[in-house]
This record gives sequence, C-alpha cells and structure tokens, in this order.
Amino acid sequence: MAAYTIRRLLLLIPVLFGMSLLVFSIIYLIPGNPAQVVLGQRATAEAIAEVEKQLGLDQPWYIQYFDYVGGLLTGDLGTSIKTKTAIANEIWPYLAATIELTLIAMVIAIVVGVNAGIISAWFQNSWFDYVAMVFALIGVSMPIFWLGLMEQYIFSVELQWLPSTGRVDASTVVDSVTGLYLIDTMIHGEWEQFVNVIRHLILPGIALATIPMAIIARITRSSMLEVMKSDFIRTARAKGLNSFFVVYKHSLKNAVIPVLTVIGLQAGLLLGGAILTETIFGWPGIGRYIYDAISFRDYPVIQSGILVVATIFVVINLVVDLLYAAVDPRIKYD
Repeated sequence: MAAYTIRRLLLLIPVLFGMSLLVFSIIYLIPGNPAQVVLGQRATAEAIAEVEKQLGLDQPWYIQYFDYVGGLLTGDLGTSIKTKTAIANEIWPYLAATIELTLIAMVIAIVVGVNAGIISAWFQNSWFDYVAMVFALIGVSMPIFWLGLMEQYIFSVELQWLPSTGRVDASTVVDSVTGLYLIDTMIHGEWEQFVNVIRHLILPGIALATIPMAIIARITRSSMLEVMKSDFIRTARAKGLNSFFVVYKHSLKNAVIPVLTVIGLQAGLLLGGAILTETIFGWPGIGRYIYDAISFRDYPVIQSGILVVATIFVVINLVVDLLYAAVDPRIKYD
C-alpha cells in the first residue's frame, strides 16, 4: 500500500505539469489584453506597453510559462493583476467556501442517494423503486439554475424560511480561523452564528446535491441488484438473518466500489463546477473567483485557480483508489 501510494503521488508530478501547460496554452489564446483591461479603453499605446512590461506580457509565451512554473515550485501562485495581491494569500477563503458547500452537498447526496438506491434495489419493481428512479431521472435532467431560482422563490420569497444569498447574514461577522465557517463558529462557540451558517448552506447545498444524488442513487441501485443475485446473499437470507443486516452488512459492502468511484468523481466535479450555484446564491467560492478573473483577463488567477482545483480533483481520485483496498480486502496494492 505504501509503495503504491508513493508511486501514485509521484505520478501527480507529470499530470499537474501537463495540466499547467494545457491551461497556460489555452489562456494564452484568450482574446483581449490584460493591460488594456487594467488601463481602460482610452489608454495610450505607450501606457499599455509599459504595463505589459511590468506584468511580463511582453515576453514570449514559453518564457512566461517557465517563469510561472518556477514560481509554483517555490509556492508562489503569482500575483493578481486586478487586486495586486499574492494569489496564495487571497485564494483560500474562496476555495474554503466552495469546499464547505461541496461537503454539505455531498453529504446530502450520499445519505439520500445511497439509501434511495438500496431501498429501490431491495424492493425492486415496487412503487418506491419507480418513484425513486423517476426522481433520479428528473434530478439528472433538471437545470441547476432553474432549481436554484425556484428554491429562492419558494423558501426565501414566499415562505421566508431560509436566506437566499451569501454565506452569512450581512450583519454577521465570523471570526475566521480555517475559512470553513461551520468549523470556525464551533471553535469560538458561536452557536447562533453556526445555525446562521447552516441556514445559508441549505438551499445551495440541495441545489448542488441534486445531480450527484440522482447519479449515486442509480449506481447504488444497479450495483446492489447485481450483488443481491449472488449465492452468498441467498444463503444469508435462507439462514433467516435480519434483512437490515443482510442489506447494509453483506450487500452494501460488496456493492460499494462503483459507488465510491462515482462519489469521488462527483466531489471533484462539484469543486470546479459549482459556478452556477455560486452565482445564483451569491456564494463567494472558487468558481466565482475564477469567473471574475476571466472577465478581467486576470491570467495568473485563472491559471492558479484551475490548477488548484485540478490538484484537489486528482488527490480525491487517489484517496478513492486507496479506499478500495480498505473497503474490499480482495483488492491489494502490492
């Protein structure tokens, strides 16, 4: 296991190097001049040339790229063209906001999706099975922006149960330690703020959880149906074992590998693909951070933001691979 883990970690180097080259090349082809954006439309050619020189944009692209990679090797993600601030110092609050939202969404998706898939498989062709799969199909097909707007209209405007935007109320200030507001409020024992954070997480969390929830439910059902046809499950039933024990102890343990794969992929996708949810709910996450950088032609922020998300995605896949061996003793990484 240790040798496999080290080997996979070493493989991250060429993967991330290739990702950085790909992202840099694509961004370099984006039309528009950052210097022009910074100075405005009325800027003179001399002023634009001076800013390009300051930003290093007057250099060939390959020199810019190797300068960027050299900075990455020393932990320097670059400096934002827009804010003039080191990206390493300002990116974490945005990333932490997306991580917190993604974790809540995945908890909802896993708890609801896995149990819906299990019950559907156990009571195959029952009314619950049909209803659950119809809702799963709707969940996969439903546009997130429409669901988010409907949530805001029903629960924020009409019923006024939950807030519609932001991480906390405008009058609330969270003393941030980790950047994860749920943890920060617990650290300081601010339970009213903790509840406030939970209330702000509910609507975007449900909206973001819809698609992975539906996918997890369908994969769980399919995997469980295959396992429940096995001889050892029929033997367990014949012995008169409790149905709950048979399902969650024997069946689920042997059906969980495909489910883990989907969970890992969906978690990685949510980290980088939550921009619609973040925009609708005014969530200050990494997706909004990168989107605003694209609008401003802030190349260093775009490059670093995408690279950070890609790194997390690859690490999540590594963790999922390692969990395979922990869950299924038949899998060995020797």
